[in-house]
Amino acid sequence: MLANWAFQPFGTIQVNMSPELNRNHQMARPSNHFFTAGLLLTTLLMIACSESTPEASPPLAVANLDGLEPGWNVIEPGGETVCSDGSPYRFFVRPGASDKLMVFFQGGGACWTGGSCDPDLDPTYRINLEEVDPAKYHGIFQFDNPQNPMKDHSVVFAPYCTADVHIGDSLAHYEAPQIEEHQPHPVTIQHRGYTNSDAILDWAFAHFFRPSEIFVTGSSAGSIPSPYYTMRISEQYPEARIAQLGDGSGGYRLNGQQTRPQDQWGTMDRMRQLPEFESLQSENFNYEILYIAAAKRHPDIVFTKYDTAEDSVQKRFLDLAGDAPDSLLTFIEANQADIQSEVSNFHAYIAGGDLHTILGRPEFYSYHANGTLFREWIAALVNGEAISDVRCADCSQPPVVASSVSSN
Repeated sequence: MLANWAFQPFGTIQVNMSPELNRNHQMARPSNHFFTAGLLLTTLLMIACSESTPEASPPLAVANLDGLEPGWNVIEPGGETVCSDGSPYRFFVRPGASDKLMVFFQGGGACWTGGSCDPDLDPTYRINLEEVDPAKYHGIFQFDNPQNPMKDHSVVFAPYCTADVHIGDSLAHYEAPQIEEHQPHPVTIQHRGYTNSDAILDWAFAHFFRPSEIFVTGSSAGSIPSPYYTMRISEQYPEARIAQLGDGSGGYRLNGQQTRPQDQWGTMDRMRQLPEFESLQSENFNYEILYIAAAKRHPDIVFTKYDTAEDSVQKRFLDLAGDAPDSLLTFIEANQADIQSEVSNFHAYIAGGDLHTILGRPEFYSYHANGTLFREWIAALVNGEAISDVRCADCSQPPVVASSVSSN
């Protein structure tokens, strides 16, 4: 006998059977436990099948440059940042490719005595930032030049006005000397280069999240701390390809120097915060140990220097320190030998002549040594290609672009 099916309200189904079929059904019916479990499993499968596959997460942002205008932007960090004369400090940012970053430390002399620090005499440093404008620079700052290896980089430009090669942290008191009608008087200098650089790095770290390429560099006084700040920047961006260049400071040989500017600047207290320098004494401090420590900690980074063989400005500052050589080239080569005796990831480029620095000059595109254009050497460095040491053949003469030297 067949069952009679009838649909009931609320979507349930009632089955009407004969007594005989009903008895057989009662005997063969599975327990409610099995029925409940099966229903639950079926429901879960239906829910799982009905859900759509979640969309892939958007890629992580590389940088946040919102609010920056094309060209140079002025950033005023405030806080404890300051120039040597107590005037406000500021720095500059030029947005470019969000994954390519260049950090440049400006030069501008130094001082460590009353005579050299007195702004009323003949100061040997930039006192404040009234006349600093990165748009006036040439060389690597000529962003419309297709030959510029850094034409696409975002740039953080660290101006210099603290007379302490960007690594001082002290309020120094000097006594200006009596010179003819100039009467002696107290001179107070804010050597706060470290504080200013800290503010710049804090801003950069907050706005550049994961750059893939970084070039850390500086000219003259700004080149001296560049290996130290490369070390700090690489700690923030361990996955980035990083290269470093110091432009125009390779001849400062401080071993046995008569004066110790680092004492007036308060540099040693800051340096000793790093494990590499925690027992370093001031009399043993020199600029080469910054390269050695950074290169040892980061053997994957190539550290470099550029100098002309008889840089006239370096000679002048060595003379102020009472340690002027007959030939600057002997100091340059001795310093390079000290570094290369400790590490293998360091290379140097020495051009002929006495021109001071090159990165912000038109000569960036024309200077060469032994047939190797400096621009091409830097391009290879920034692009992660292998480079080697380059040295002028006739180091007494400035380079002139010859027909055999490519400028493309």
